Amino acid sequence: MIRLFKHYLPRPLLILGLFEMVLVFAAAVLAWKVAWNLADADMPPMRDHLLESLIYTVTVYTMMLGFGAYQLSSFRSFRMTGARLSAAMLMSIVILSLLLLVAPTLDVWRSVLFFAVVFSFLFIVLTRILFLAIIGWRRFREPIIVIGTGAQGRRMVERSEDPTAGFRIVKQLSLSRVNAEEGSETLQDIPSLADFCARNEVEEIVLALDERRGSLPTDTLLKAKLSGVRVTDMSTFLERMTGRVDLESVRPSWLIFSDGFLGSSTGAVVSKRLFDLIASGLLLLLSSPILLVSALAVRLSSPGPIFYRQERVGQFGKVFEVMKFRSMVQDAEKDGAVWAQKGDARVTSVGRVIRATRIDEIPQIFNVFKGDMSFVGPRPERPVFVEQLSRQIPFYDERHVVKPGITGWAQLNYPYGASVEDARHKLEYDLYYIKNYSLFLDIVTLIQTVRVVVWQDGVR
Repeated sequence: MIRLFKHYLPRPLLILGLFEMVLVFAAAVLAWKVAWNLADADMPPMRDHLLESLIYTVTVYTMMLGFGAYQLSSFRSFRMTGARLSAAMLMSIVILSLLLLVAPTLDVWRSVLFFAVVFSFLFIVLTRILFLAIIGWRRFREPIIVIGTGAQGRRMVERSEDPTAGFRIVKQLSLSRVNAEEGSETLQDIPSLADFCARNEVEEIVLALDERRGSLPTDTLLKAKLSGVRVTDMSTFLERMTGRVDLESVRPSWLIFSDGFLGSSTGAVVSKRLFDLIASGLLLLLSSPILLVSALAVRLSSPGPIFYRQERVGQFGKVFEVMKFRSMVQDAEKDGAVWAQKGDARVTSVGRVIRATRIDEIPQIFNVFKGDMSFVGPRPERPVFVEQLSRQIPFYDERHVVKPGITGWAQLNYPYGASVEDARHKLEYDLYYIKNYSLFLDIVTLIQTVRVVVWQDGVR
């Protein structure tokens, strides 16, 4: 894993992404050459079309990110990879066509755009076929040693068996023969842990101990660390590998002494607010046609108000009213507050459409402009649910140290939650976002929200 702007990125995906960015740029250059040859004319210096080629490259790469082409799940089958690449290319054509309409000074022929998209798609598909067939995904999984064979150690083994896990366990060791499980090796069975790591190209030792007080082999671990091997506790390792804070292994002391958390940086808070103000103003202007059409559809589809206002818990526990397009029948909660369920009968016909496309969330931009919400942050919950979840889930109140968001890291990485257990899992992603916040992570989240909308991940 590579840390970029406090956010962890899988090394193979970052390398693949950079390589494919170069290929997309090369496809644009090749498209110009082909177009000029077909026109039977001499091609001018490439610098004359450098800006257009760069804009094309950035657009295509952004759409690939947005449509989930760099999600680990997209590598599970070639069909999924092809679908996401195709969607990204089609959307790139739409965006670039609109850009050419509003910026006529950009000199791009329609034939060039066509050839560039075809070449880009072929180059990337070929690259991914070779990547998976020759290099193989498993080769990029980081080799580690796990110390601990108890409950936490078993959880590490289970996670390593996930096909999308970014690591593999070379060896699992117990601290001593006293607490070793039958058939397991111990640290005493390894003459030199540092030498073993060097021979097996192990770069990291993960401590997955149920109890560590007075039992750590400090001399052995120190020698390994001085030889260049990272020594990491399980909570930090899983945070880096999974993009979430693992509540089953984390301790309060870990949260206290680890780096990060948005509240410690005034600059981050100010930059986030400026971004929200500028973006919300632009989006309100651009989305005004959708707002008008949706408002009319809601009004005509069922009796009741157009907008649905509901109390939610915001930053520092302050209660505010969130505004959305009404997607359920009037008086949907006359019998009390309940979580939305899959196939909820209370949802109207128009409501199903605006929920699936997330159009019902657009009026929340007013909340962002006002300052009650941000574009990116934990999903705001209702006071009755917050009171319930705070009693059942550790560290739940900590998610309120930042403003809630229209979209968020948890919404991208976990399906819609409708239970206490779902709320617990989503909190793990919320804590990661709060701990590792940066404007870069906000932008990544906003771009990848396209994937949630298009593939309707977690919609209810």
